[in-house]
Amino acid sequence: MTDLEIIYRDPHLVAINKAHGLLVHRSALARDASEFAMQILRNQLGQHVYPAHRLDRKTSGVLLFSLDKSSDTLMQKMFATGEIEKSYLAIVRGFTDDEGVIDYPLKKENGKMQEALTRYETLERSEIIIPNQKHETSRYSLLKVKPETGRMHQIRRHLAHVLHPIIGDRPHGCNKQNRMFKENYGMTTMLLHARQVRFRHPVLGIEINIEARQSDEFFRIAKVLGFGIDF
Repeated sequence: MTDLEIIYRDPHLVAINKAHGLLVHRSALARDASEFAMQILRNQLGQHVYPAHRLDRKTSGVLLFSLDKSSDTLMQKMFATGEIEKSYLAIVRGFTDDEGVIDYPLKKENGKMQEALTRYETLERSEIIIPNQKHETSRYSLLKVKPETGRMHQIRRHLAHVLHPIIGDRPHGCNKQNRMFKENYGMTTMLLHARQVRFRHPVLGIEINIEARQSDEFFRIAKVLGFGIDF
């Protein structure tokens, strides 16, 4: 069992750079998994940890844990009230607007609708010479995404809703694009990365800014698509 990459730690909180494909904790929805970030980190630190929030199995990046129950209660409240600023990087199909707001309610598993708001900024656009349906080329955008609410699969569902699905997303993405990336580039990951988390520490009272480097696979595909931004 490989140790997790710890990118921040203090007496109350610890953050890791979660890899694509790693579950935060055990889930009945993923019975095929045998390793979980919560279990690995607990063994790595030799103490109990509390997940302060969640990341999808397919999403990489900053994942925060509390090291005691009191801190966990404070962090849960801050996430629930929107006091923690999260930003993601995503590579999506098509050319997106320079910036946008997606205000679109999302349905919970029990059928109840929840308000959901996502903001995005286009960092770069790319066009490669690979036919896409009726077009001779394929277009992509690199986005900085900021969810202002925390609904399940919110970023994935919102970007799919505005017809700019994340590359590698299943089931919300584009099957034709996902197949093309797998066949042409051997890519099976999803290009969504939790890049940064910012907040005022609930115990220490100082401003915290935690950043997680993208995976080698994210860098590889970004280079294939011609994105030249300094990550």
